[in-house]
Amino acid sequence: MGAVLPLRKDDPRSVGGFLLLGRLGAGGMGVVYLARSAGGTLVALKVIRAEYTDDDDFRARFRREAEAAARLRGPWLVPVREAAPEATEPWLATAFVPGPSLADAVRLHGPLPTHTVRVLGARLAEALAEVHAAGLIHRDVKPGNVLLALDGPRLIDFGIARSTGSTALTASGVVIGSPGYLSPEQARSRADIGPPSDVFSLGCVLVYAVTGSRPFGTGSPPAVLYRTVHEPPDLAQVPSSLLPLLTACLAKDPTDRPTPAELGRALAPAPDRPWLPVELPRLIAEHSARVLTLPDPDPDPEPGLVPVSGLVPVSGPGPDLGPGHGPPSDPEPPLSPPTRPSVSDRWFLSRRRLLTLGSAAGVVAIGGGLAVRGATRNGGGAPVSSPASRKRPRYVIGLHGDLSGGRGAEGTAQERGARLAVDEFNARADRRFDLTLKVRDDRGDAGSAREVAAAFAADPAVYAVIGPTGDAEARSVAPVYEKALLPVVALSPGTDAFTTATNRVLFQLRPNDNILWAPLVRYLTDVRSARRTAVIDDRATPTASWMTAKNVAASPPSRGSVSTHVVPADSEDFGAVAAAVLAKRAQAVVYGGTSPHRAAMCARALRRAGFTGTCAATQPVLEETFLTEAGAASEGWVISATYVDPAELPRAEPFVAAYLKRFGVRQAGRYALEAYDALFFLAQGLGGSGEQPAERGALVRELRSSTYRGIAKTVEFPPPSNEFVSDRGLFLYRVDSGSPHFLGQYAQAVKG
Repeated sequence: MGAVLPLRKDDPRSVGGFLLLGRLGAGGMGVVYLARSAGGTLVALKVIRAEYTDDDDFRARFRREAEAAARLRGPWLVPVREAAPEATEPWLATAFVPGPSLADAVRLHGPLPTHTVRVLGARLAEALAEVHAAGLIHRDVKPGNVLLALDGPRLIDFGIARSTGSTALTASGVVIGSPGYLSPEQARSRADIGPPSDVFSLGCVLVYAVTGSRPFGTGSPPAVLYRTVHEPPDLAQVPSSLLPLLTACLAKDPTDRPTPAELGRALAPAPDRPWLPVELPRLIAEHSARVLTLPDPDPDPEPGLVPVSGLVPVSGPGPDLGPGHGPPSDPEPPLSPPTRPSVSDRWFLSRRRLLTLGSAAGVVAIGGGLAVRGATRNGGGAPVSSPASRKRPRYVIGLHGDLSGGRGAEGTAQERGARLAVDEFNARADRRFDLTLKVRDDRGDAGSAREVAAAFAADPAVYAVIGPTGDAEARSVAPVYEKALLPVVALSPGTDAFTTATNRVLFQLRPNDNILWAPLVRYLTDVRSARRTAVIDDRATPTASWMTAKNVAASPPSRGSVSTHVVPADSEDFGAVAAAVLAKRAQAVVYGGTSPHRAAMCARALRRAGFTGTCAATQPVLEETFLTEAGAASEGWVISATYVDPAELPRAEPFVAAYLKRFGVRQAGRYALEAYDALFFLAQGLGGSGEQPAERGALVRELRSSTYRGIAKTVEFPPPSNEFVSDRGLFLYRVDSGSPHFLGQYAQAVKG
């Protein structure tokens, strides 16, 4: 758990008789506050977000869980002090523990000794046994939900716990929990999740505690989920004394796992021996003191924030600091030794600067214009002086792209779109500064991409970067740009490996690839209604295809049925699955793979078999290879994508005309218009950051808190995730006469 953050201006000052003192964290379900009762007891008080309160099923679930959790009294659990499920905004108050999480302890001090892990596992198993006896399943056992006190661990956060034997309130197909610690049955979105699922998660936690690594690795959530379901855990570093037991906990079949009681008995540690290694009691004491210490008074509070006040230490005898609560959905930090932050990192993470990230005044711009509104520091974006009265500053924007490799066409289109925007911006008489575009080619190579990023990061004249082009390059350069606090606007990478918690400077202006199935389901429900849908699970691209198949099956088009047909990775015979599709009398087919070549083989096989229904696929398929090799079999295929066709947008006519004239081409390439918008998004941020001259960290804050209405899409990063809104970047195409025809933003295309 980190330090207590100040309340925001729009936060309540009290809830249910509890005085709110500060924020502990925020997640998708609500905000967790540090609060104090009238008697002086500190609690962690979770207030549920208003959008959930109109759902009667949700309120029933919340009431049931609160009543069940209130009956829990075990020493290693967090007791519920009070709850109000019928309040306008339901809330739940639990006891508060200021101790660090297991994730923090491992990150700072490395893997724990075997004896400590035995105590940890035995006591958490005891906690789970009581949870299960009360008819609850925790469903999110992870290192971030285990707090450390001097006398033992505490299992926290029952925000997604659900009563066993009651599946009526289950949202079918929704994966609840944290990838890396989910059980295979959770990863498959099964409704019959039981106590063995928590045992699997606890096994993952204990592997992390004793090795410092997750048993199913890291990476994008779909990749981790796939390994959880299909691959064995990596237990190479687990001590031999724990290996058989943790292997049993991580069995794929729930019936092969031990019960919590069996696990507790098997882990029984040696008596009368301190459970913590010598360095952790000091960490616990320092962490507790930091959390419970009033911050220095802020003589110049930032807009939207009020000071934290009224903190008092928890009273009570003995060394037990009491149960508590951390942020509800924070992932554990990556394992790394403690380091002294650089000057720029210390600047960026200072309390006042960090809190400003979510509190900057609103900024709105429309379609390449710089109509800025809302007050900011130094005059809120008004010119310091007229262009005629002083020389304008010049800011350099980097263009990091694949200009000559496998995605050279996309990289070149982005460069051209950005160049057009720079020329247009610099032609404006009322501009406050000039822009320059500096272009570097990484040739689609991850190693070269790191060199390009290092060059941009080291250049003090560069204030932001547009790019890179591909997923591998994006993953390679993210740490370089993060360390330099250099804002990066990524237009085409579809990786989901980044979050704002780990990559503050990355602004991904498109949805990640894992949501591309959703527009297809909507289309097959509202436009070409299909009651029977077949999914082709092409194992040549196993993770992506499996996730598409899983998600479509969990959210069947038209609330009908879905059949899944697997094509092995080493097979090019799509004839068998085409025959199976016809045998199922499917009305639509969704190809789950990402290979244009194999999608073309699938299309030809379906056509030969006589299939006449709707065929659909996702963006990676929409390449010239697919159109050429499939030929007439590609006709009518509907494909979801994250880029627009500017030629089909009336509001983009001036852009298209200028682009074709400037570059002597017949059409604007993929992401060209998005790059044009991105340049003006950055210009808006430079004009509204309130820093004269501009500064990278200030620009990060400004971009994250602003709204920009571009020609291609609206760009904003609303809380709590502070990430791009997926719906605004999902589009549909249909192949007509051998060419993709833009249908528009998927919701509008459906309506049309």
